[in-house]
Amino acid sequence: MIQVTVQSLGLDQTSKTPVVILREADGGRVLPIWIGPAEASAIAMALAGMKFSRPLTHDLFPALIKGLGGTLTRVLITRVEDNTYYAEMLIRRGDEVFVVDARPSDSIAIALRTDAEIYTSDDLLSGTAVQFAPMEDEPEPGAADPAGEPEAGEPPKLSAEQLKEHLRKLNPEDLGRFNP
Repeated sequence: MIQVTVQSLGLDQTSKTPVVILREADGGRVLPIWIGPAEASAIAMALAGMKFSRPLTHDLFPALIKGLGGTLTRVLITRVEDNTYYAEMLIRRGDEVFVVDARPSDSIAIALRTDAEIYTSDDLLSGTAVQFAPMEDEPEPGAADPAGEPEAGEPPKLSAEQLKEHLRKLNPEDLGRFNP
């Protein structure tokens, strides 16, 4: 497993969906994960160090862990299946370690509040989680229309390899800024 840090939050301009950008701690690879607006707000508030007089949802879990004598030691972003990422939170209480299945976005928001480390696999950093298959009536990705070019206003169709390369070169500044 490779340690990652939250580099930034952005807003995918195409889907208007928040994206958390995780960067390899000792390298330049990034892992973009599309998340929900509530989780993006929770991550943004933790990154900004915002505290509220009453606990918000993502503040409750660290309080419960601590109240039960545990510590969130790390978050593992383990895999992606059908464009859905999976994570595990490792909680230590004495000599016991509990593994809790969770969404990466919630896990990240909680890890930021507890100073827990975040890890992912080399496969997720090296590859892409964006998977697609053409519908039966659609041409294969990367195939040109009869005129040979995409229609005006439409992004060019990319093959799986082209998409992987595009995501590898993705600069977080290319995404819009997420504002909670």
